[in-house]
Amino acid sequence: MVILIKAAQLVLSLSILVIIHEFGHFLFAKLFHCRVEKFYLFFDPWFSLFKTQRGETEYGVGWLPLGGYVKISGMIDESMDKEQMKLPPEPWEFRSKSTWQRLLIMIGGVLFNLILALLLYSTILFTWGEEYLPNQNAKFGIVVSDTGREIGLKNGDKIVSIDGKQVENFSKIIPTIVLDGVQSIEVLRDSQLLTLQIKKEIIPKLLTDKNILSLRVPYACKIVDFAKQSPARDAGLELGDEILSIDSVKFRFYDEFVDKLAASKEKEINVEVRHKGVVSFRKVRIGASGLIGIQRAYDLEGVFEYKTIHYSFLESIPAGISKGYRAVGDYLKQFKLLFSPKTKAYESLGGFIAIGNIFPGVWDWESFWNLTAFLSIILAVMNILPIPALDGGHVLFLLYEIVTRRKPSDKFLEYAQIAGMVLLFTLLLYANGNDILKLFR
Repeated sequence: MVILIKAAQLVLSLSILVIIHEFGHFLFAKLFHCRVEKFYLFFDPWFSLFKTQRGETEYGVGWLPLGGYVKISGMIDESMDKEQMKLPPEPWEFRSKSTWQRLLIMIGGVLFNLILALLLYSTILFTWGEEYLPNQNAKFGIVVSDTGREIGLKNGDKIVSIDGKQVENFSKIIPTIVLDGVQSIEVLRDSQLLTLQIKKEIIPKLLTDKNILSLRVPYACKIVDFAKQSPARDAGLELGDEILSIDSVKFRFYDEFVDKLAASKEKEINVEVRHKGVVSFRKVRIGASGLIGIQRAYDLEGVFEYKTIHYSFLESIPAGISKGYRAVGDYLKQFKLLFSPKTKAYESLGGFIAIGNIFPGVWDWESFWNLTAFLSIILAVMNILPIPALDGGHVLFLLYEIVTRRKPSDKFLEYAQIAGMVLLFTLLLYANGNDILKLFR
């Protein structure tokens, strides 16, 4: 069920984004009296799932969910309609329009994706406000992964500042460390203020480790489900049982429980369990994974003091624009890392599975619209890249025409389109291949 919910959110989100993007091209094409032959959600090689003719335009839904397109007369695009280009230009064709009109038609999709993101962010802030945990309210400190330990962090550390600057929002700590080229982290440990230096060699691990640091939470362990391989279930523990201690060791924080299990690999442990109010002990054999094979229930309500900023309608508009601006900046930073061989960020490049996994396993409209807004920004940035077959490729050739007052030949544009499509298809295979490989690791 979780997979279906994530898949449904992904398909709905991408459908919205593709329709809005293509509508941007469509609107400017119609504004400048270009003939639009097709408007399609998804691609339709050989056949379509649905189509209808309205005026001069065929509207439809294709079967290949890799995007969408509008087919504008007199334009070399993914349709590769070379026969039309051999005929003399007609007044309603794209190639007959002025350079600035063609430029606006090509950037229309990117522009509408950016506008959508800003509208969504503003609406989200107006509807739900902005809730976050102030860093100073992370009263139990942090829990760190092996990568965090390589930096010098320890469980229970409290982040004071990053490169001498305080971070107000706890959730912004990891993006700041990963994206901003941070050189040092100041932490409070056992009433001592320490400065930890971040070496460049650790950057590739920072990019691939999603659990560098997380919020440290009090211990609570009530079993709500079992894993397929579950030593706890094999030992007779049941749903609803509470684990009180292991080998007479009680825990204040949940990470202490996890560390105790990890230290008990290939050993038998004595688990204190409360079952329907009755306390008993069970012998559990821990395997090589260092896991007990349970899913626990935990409720953090009232444990941490969160802060919520509420926005009026007028306040939400500039706040949404500001949030969109920051999101564009953060994504450009990620993109910069992708092209840096030293970071090896390209190894974490993902396809549809990776995108689908960013959606929650339950349907939550606030999360859905937040993620859709960010994906809209990603789509805008990706499409404006100066790669043939993308909007940015067409824009690049139009800018060349503006500067040199010479239009590239149709044959050159045709070859460039083919080269761009091959490159994009290769990247698509690589990204989705990465997803598949991760499933088997």
